[in-house]
Amino acid sequence: MKKKAMLRLNNAGFTLIELMVVIVILGILAMYIGPRIMSRPDEAKQVKARMDIASLETALKLYKLDLGSYPTDIQALVTPPSTENGGRWRKGGYLEKPHVPKDPWGYEYIYRSPGVNSDFDIVSYGGDGVQGGEGKDKDINNWDVE
Repeated sequence: MKKKAMLRLNNAGFTLIELMVVIVILGILAMYIGPRIMSRPDEAKQVKARMDIASLETALKLYKLDLGSYPTDIQALVTPPSTENGGRWRKGGYLEKPHVPKDPWGYEYIYRSPGVNSDFDIVSYGGDGVQGGEGKDKDINNWDVE
């Protein structure tokens, strides 16, 4: 009886061949999937910028609900106003973090109120930080974000 128990314990692990097969399969997957994921960082940054702009739009709308108008400076989302309306400003601000985020390329979002295209405009100038451009340098605007 003791021999059978020892045989089961010795057979409980994986063989070297089984481990090698798994490693080869993982290597093949990494060869095909890795380059596809790693070759799209610019697209990921554009998606992040669209998400940030949507968040800023929501925060601006909440600000307007509380104070009656859109701020002239986007910093008002994190800094309480010193006017008499300051009592209606939401404690803690309108963003999750205590600062206005920068776009994924490290530039400040451009904010205009009143805006040219709507009540306010929020723009990221893309990878080059300059108005206009194509591909990774394409501007991302709140009026284009769905």
